[in-house]
Amino acid sequence: MDMLNERLKNPIVSLALGAVAGLILGLLFGYVFAPVQWTDAAPSHLRADLQADYLRTAIDSFSRTGNIGEAQRRWLELGEAGDSALAAVENEPQHLTPTELEAFKIAVSATGPAAGGGTGQPAADEGGFPFIVWVGCIVTLIIGMLIVFTFLFRRGPVSDGDTAAMQAAEVTRQAEQTDYESMGEMPPLAQFMTTFMLGDDLFDDSFSIDSPAGEFLGECGVGIAETSGPGEPKRVNAFEVWLFDKNDIQTVTKVLMSDYAFHDVETHDRLSAKGDPVLAQPNSKVVLETAKLRLVAKVVDLFYGDDPTTASNSHFERLTLELAVWPI
Repeated sequence: MDMLNERLKNPIVSLALGAVAGLILGLLFGYVFAPVQWTDAAPSHLRADLQADYLRTAIDSFSRTGNIGEAQRRWLELGEAGDSALAAVENEPQHLTPTELEAFKIAVSATGPAAGGGTGQPAADEGGFPFIVWVGCIVTLIIGMLIVFTFLFRRGPVSDGDTAAMQAAEVTRQAEQTDYESMGEMPPLAQFMTTFMLGDDLFDDSFSIDSPAGEFLGECGVGIAETSGPGEPKRVNAFEVWLFDKNDIQTVTKVLMSDYAFHDVETHDRLSAKGDPVLAQPNSKVVLETAKLRLVAKVVDLFYGDDPTTASNSHFERLTLELAVWPI
């Protein structure tokens, strides 16, 4: 569901969904709820059996009135269907006599396909809807569905940052929190999990610390302290772990560093200005204290990136931290 929500935020996905929904609703409205009603269609657009009936009526009228002009007008309204309609009438004349048929043929000079056509309202064919339009609607629907499927359910990333953030959220959900109470310790006031994945260039997680009664006590969090190397994604070699206490005037910060960053003198000294440097190791703990709060940041798991362009163990591929806070 989270992945679906992330995909739906993409404007291209929203546009594709809107197009497909609009097409489906349009077809339903036009052919189910309020279908098109064809009126005043020209004789040339009628079914073959109705064209034959129309021609029988025209012949019968001519035999009674002798109006050549009216007979020719009605014949011309059949257009190219005139000859086939006349053949159908000759095969099944019903009440018409051979003399009436011959007189009508002479009057309209029916020696070949009739010319012209009627001027009725929309030219509907027997199917009531042009075949090419049906083909266009079906093709559009298929393309729209493919676009939606591609963006909603493909495994490939929409962008590296989004994919890394979603993967990190999944790792965080599966991580087990430390049961301090079973270890004989006081349960923490607040306990949080957070995960960084390579590619989440905007990683910056923060959490509110509240008392059991809902009173705001402070905040804690983790953010990127420094990156190294050119290009994207950013290669993170250090994180800032921080604790804010509303009863303290200063935010306490410690810098959790990769093995290379911690042992590289220049990097170590540069990052020391941001907070006390600490080497990140699996199951290691970083303790931060303020006037009223104590935070323990535990490294739940840690993986370094494998990149031939960077030094060994220089940047994090993945890092999961548990932040537990106790009152002092």
